[in-house]
Amino acid sequence: MNEALEVLSTGGWLHSFPEGKVAQDHQPIRRLKWGTASLIVRAPVTPIVLPIVHTGFEKVMPEKSFFGRRPPLPLCGKEIKIIVGEPVDFDLPGLKQVAAMIPQDTSFERKGWPTITPEGLDEAAQRWLYQKMSDKIQSAMESLRKTLLNLKQH
Repeated sequence: MNEALEVLSTGGWLHSFPEGKVAQDHQPIRRLKWGTASLIVRAPVTPIVLPIVHTGFEKVMPEKSFFGRRPPLPLCGKEIKIIVGEPVDFDLPGLKQVAAMIPQDTSFERKGWPTITPEGLDEAAQRWLYQKMSDKIQSAMESLRKTLLNLKQH
């Protein structure tokens, strides 16, 4: 995460897969991991968040193609579709202000969360902030996924 943050700090491109896995099916976008939201919050300048959804890679490297296993090399001649959405905008000052009003919940098991962030957010506030941001990204990605499915049917 520190290396990814360094890339963002220098204005570089960072591509993350916030689902935390490669999907081999056409199911709705899963709940996103919070790492992407954490990077957005921690970056010195709020990065441009561009949702990208693709389909067809499951045909290039299918899970169970040869004798119930992945092929040794990617398969050629498969159709891949990629759709890029509009940038997802985050009002970080506003979100942080709302997050700061979240009451402390001591029922969470602490797993390396900073006690208080530089913005003054405790663990409960950080969790709320990351979840809200992840939900917004997930919603944008799910909308793109549905658009891709509609394109496949035409």
